[in-house]
Amino acid sequence: MDQTLHPTILAIESSCDETSASVIRSGKVLNNVIASQEVHHKHGGVVPELASRAHQQNILRVVNDAMIQSGIKKGELNAVAFTRGPGLMGSLLVGVSFAKGMALALDIPIIEVNHMEAHVLAHFIGEPKPKFPFLCLTVSGGHTQIVLVKSFLEMKVIGQTQDDAVGEAFDKAAKMMGLPYPGGPLIDHYAKLGNANAYKFSPTVMPRLDFSFSGIKTAFLYFLRDRKKEDENFVDKNLNDICASLQRHLVQMLLHKLKMAASQTGITQIAIAGGVAANSGLRSALAEAAAELNWNIFIPEFQYCTDNAAMIAIAAHFKFLEGKFCGLDIAPVPNLGIGD
Repeated sequence: MDQTLHPTILAIESSCDETSASVIRSGKVLNNVIASQEVHHKHGGVVPELASRAHQQNILRVVNDAMIQSGIKKGELNAVAFTRGPGLMGSLLVGVSFAKGMALALDIPIIEVNHMEAHVLAHFIGEPKPKFPFLCLTVSGGHTQIVLVKSFLEMKVIGQTQDDAVGEAFDKAAKMMGLPYPGGPLIDHYAKLGNANAYKFSPTVMPRLDFSFSGIKTAFLYFLRDRKKEDENFVDKNLNDICASLQRHLVQMLLHKLKMAASQTGITQIAIAGGVAANSGLRSALAEAAAELNWNIFIPEFQYCTDNAAMIAIAAHFKFLEGKFCGLDIAPVPNLGIGD
């Protein structure tokens, strides 16, 4: 087997609060081992120092499990890939350091991967696959971007949030309602049971294809404050309707700019990626838009929406084919952007 065309790569993801490892051979992902960190739940959000400690505790076991499950021997690996950024510095350092050490011991190259570009390339793990060029709405707790994808290694951000990410808006709104962390999936759960037209919120106006979600968080805070003055049990009595209305509003904000981007570029190959891509309201709205505008839409499997090493592996595969390796002097970059 020609290793330059059919490489076997171990990939490591440690950007935030998921420790993950995956083995890919000849472009086929063999597994996707993920260890979540429960320690953050009681704090209502990710605590960076606790995250990095948990990565140190989990990474050896996660990598070992990935290697055993794949049936691949260490000596068969052609490279080790890792997330360089964006993410939490302490968390990134754990993955980067482990990858360097393992690659050095095995005398094989290392491949640095941009976490956000990997979210986009997660669409190439399974079927169907989008054709170039396509637009990808990448939505998570830390990012909200519209990406023009020209090839596996050529991407350009054409619109993004100027303050908070939509995933943060979901989680912060959930916290305001007294829901446990992470609140985004809970809003999605309750929204399925509620009336999405029960309450109205004002959209944030931003130029071009950019987003802003800080205003909706403030507006939602005042909305709850005013309603609780009238009835202190307002949230408990109307939780389903509140979640459904808020989710509809946030999804409409996303779809409005995505439709603008599709119209301006003339591209009808539309994808979504990132943790919020698992949101049922967003998936349904995207399907409706596709039927209306004759889009071809692409949505990854749920396990490839949240942070995972399989997406790092597929990104590393394409970089390996182009000989895009890096030196051992490489350092993590917490604010790494697409194209950097």
